[in-house]
Amino acid sequence: MKLTTKLLAATALVGASTAHAADLEVTHWWTSGGEAAAVSKFAEALNSNTEHTWIDGAIAGSGGTARPIIISRIIGGDPMAATQLNHGRQAEELIEAGLMTDLTELAEAEGWADIVNPSGLLDSCTLDGRIYCVPVNIHSWQWIWLSHAAYETAGVDVPTNWDEFAAAAPALREAGIQPLAMGQQGWQQSGAFGVMAIALAGQDAWSAVNIDKNADVAAGPEYARVFQAAVNAREFAAGSNVQDWNQATNMVITGTAGGQIMGDWAQGEFQVAGQVAGEDYTCLPGLGEAEILDTGGDAFYFPVVDDPEVQAAQLELASLLISPAVQVSFNLAKGSLPVRGDIDMSAANDCMQKGLDILASGNILPSGDMSLTPDTQTQVEELMAEFWSSDMSAEDAQARYASIIADAD
Repeated sequence: MKLTTKLLAATALVGASTAHAADLEVTHWWTSGGEAAAVSKFAEALNSNTEHTWIDGAIAGSGGTARPIIISRIIGGDPMAATQLNHGRQAEELIEAGLMTDLTELAEAEGWADIVNPSGLLDSCTLDGRIYCVPVNIHSWQWIWLSHAAYETAGVDVPTNWDEFAAAAPALREAGIQPLAMGQQGWQQSGAFGVMAIALAGQDAWSAVNIDKNADVAAGPEYARVFQAAVNAREFAAGSNVQDWNQATNMVITGTAGGQIMGDWAQGEFQVAGQVAGEDYTCLPGLGEAEILDTGGDAFYFPVVDDPEVQAAQLELASLLISPAVQVSFNLAKGSLPVRGDIDMSAANDCMQKGLDILASGNILPSGDMSLTPDTQTQVEELMAEFWSSDMSAEDAQARYASIIADAD
């Protein structure tokens, strides 16, 4: 009865001012084949269920390219109706400046606190007790994607953990196959390092560094193992001359690379290519070392606008993004996990089911977006970009990394 009352209240709230249609420009950086297929589910939901029109504002490139553009427009007085960001600390200063719409009333009316799982996703949309974004998915970096065709060509078994992956690398090289596909961008290299850190240093050490900002642990033996593995990974990736992450994913899809360390958004590319999880490719959470997920992902924020009709339409879109049917259709296409814990995901593929099982087990961590400021993340990305493009030693890289953590807030 309580939930029914909330939903009725939400309906009244959203429907109070929807007499007029509005064009809603929505900015995001989902431009790969799989991402475009997924974001179209949001557009279809808005266009078919309301009088409003989704005006797609895709920005080519990664989030690192798109975020400064998005932020500049908002600060400069040219806000879009809605924008993708990662839930976490990326919008903190915009919220503090009063430039983002407060969604608390809608969230309370619809009972978001009762349906968002894990609850930390909604917490990361909250500042000073007020909710400013709607989380739409759970994305985790903690995956390595392996090509069955590549390992068959090399005459070795598909690895089941990082040590087996490393041991198989020479056979792949001999067969003319790239052991590890890696895009030449700092955010990809930094993300792969983060995956190795959780898998090889362990959850306690990772938490000490990323949550507690413990520079002594960052400089200690647990992370020394990670940096040595990063040196090996750099060797495995030598010759992977692509830029974008989806180009690296395509190397795995086509069997020209053995594997890729990349978040579960890679699943959308496998799906668009018609590949089947468990048959054409294997996914290993935690590099096969530890079944754990970091629970980052995407959220939509709604910049403050002066037009009452757009304001009402913004609330309708926010409500749609977290609605059951849209959560299912979007996340099945995106390869991500839904933020709702009360919907049927039986149609999910083998890799998504692995993720759902880990989520249900509670073996999860917050993402770096929730723990580290954008400035600290940028410093780590710049270090990793330099490390992966040079012969920097594990020891030197670790010392510089520990220094960054020491200054992190």
